[in-house]
Amino acid sequence: MDTDLNLTQHISNRFNEELEGVRNLALNMGGLVEKQVSDGLKALLKAKSKLGEKVASSDYKVNAMEVDIDEQCTLILARRQPAASDLRLVISIIKTITDLERIGDEAEQLGIYAIKLADDNIKPSQFVELRHLGEHVKGMLHDALDAFARMDVGAALATIESSATLKEEYDAISRQLILQMMEDPRQIKNALSVHWCARSLERIGDHSENICEYVVYLVKGRDVRHVSLDEMKAELEE
Repeated sequence: MDTDLNLTQHISNRFNEELEGVRNLALNMGGLVEKQVSDGLKALLKAKSKLGEKVASSDYKVNAMEVDIDEQCTLILARRQPAASDLRLVISIIKTITDLERIGDEAEQLGIYAIKLADDNIKPSQFVELRHLGEHVKGMLHDALDAFARMDVGAALATIESSATLKEEYDAISRQLILQMMEDPRQIKNALSVHWCARSLERIGDHSENICEYVVYLVKGRDVRHVSLDEMKAELEE
């Protein structure tokens, strides 16, 4: 845990329990979403239609968790009127679960494409270029959730920095797919399917980066959205 953040110890033990409770719920939601992404990618790369169906049909669990946590955070804001680091914690949780829900949506899309892959008898080998991108994205999500759990600004910044490589990998796949479509128009349909899956993975990386920005806000009290990594580091050193 970052030593710059000192969550207030309250006279009311109940308030402490409420804050820790919603934080743990957010982490549980993160664990569920992480599994959804992993299963969605596995279903896609190995043409496992049943696993794809499971991922696509389980998104309601993520949605329900978002609604529940959001309601609990709203009650804390109304009843406790938190300030300083407590308020930043509640706000960060609300923002984090929004991004987690959107990651769940992208995992659902991977499951849907895995089903289509099996139905259309498309060889999983055509999606092999997504393997490395998928592993990178899974790593980013895991590291973002770990940074949130430990309130670790250094880990959050390292994850944000890795997003540059993610963009390069996504752009490389996009260029490769364009060349495939130009060389063989019969591959357009399959190439577009691969592209949309790559796009879902890239968005998962974007949402993971957002979670890391909320960690910086939570610990340092600085809003670093829409700021370059170098500017973030410079601002945090002030």
